[in-house]
Amino acid sequence: MKFYKILEPLILASASPRRKELLENIGILFSVQPSHIIEVQTENETPREMVLRLAAEKAEYIAHTNPEAFIYAVDTDVILADKVFGKPNNFEEAEAMISQLSGKTHSVFTAGYLIHISKKVNKSISTETKVTFRKLTKDEIYSYVRADSVLDKAGAYGAQNIGLAIVERIEGSFSAVMGLDLAKTVELFLECGVIESYDRRKS
Repeated sequence: MKFYKILEPLILASASPRRKELLENIGILFSVQPSHIIEVQTENETPREMVLRLAAEKAEYIAHTNPEAFIYAVDTDVILADKVFGKPNNFEEAEAMISQLSGKTHSVFTAGYLIHISKKVNKSISTETKVTFRKLTKDEIYSYVRADSVLDKAGAYGAQNIGLAIVERIEGSFSAVMGLDLAKTVELFLECGVIESYDRRKS
């Protein structure tokens, strides 16, 4: 069912199936061109500064070869006690991450960056969401990282599907924990003329 109508060409600079699904679910049409940049935290950079910078770098990477389209990129990271939990390289790293998050409350920082070179548009959004895990057993942790697709997720978990069994509480944007703050993204797209509300009276 259509909710919004696309007005301008839009490229999502991400290969994330969750971000793709969130936008598709509200009827937004777009193409996908993943951006391949090195994702590391620089010295003295806060987590919020990092996700904002990485989202901008991802979008700009694709925008240079697509100056007549809107490019939207997103970055998400999990933070506990100032430590950044990125994507694990293997199951062992994933287990270590989940073990540290177990029974604790951590932050999920999500940033979005929208750019259109020809229209001189470059705007960003950011969100911090608090997520609390229930206390997990070693067997649960071992099984979870192998039952869910955790190797492509920051912090080695997703808050949807199987992940709902390990998340006790979310304070803030649920969609941001999935990888994209949908409410703020829609506001940004409306403000910049990327989409408009679909008028069902004219259909």
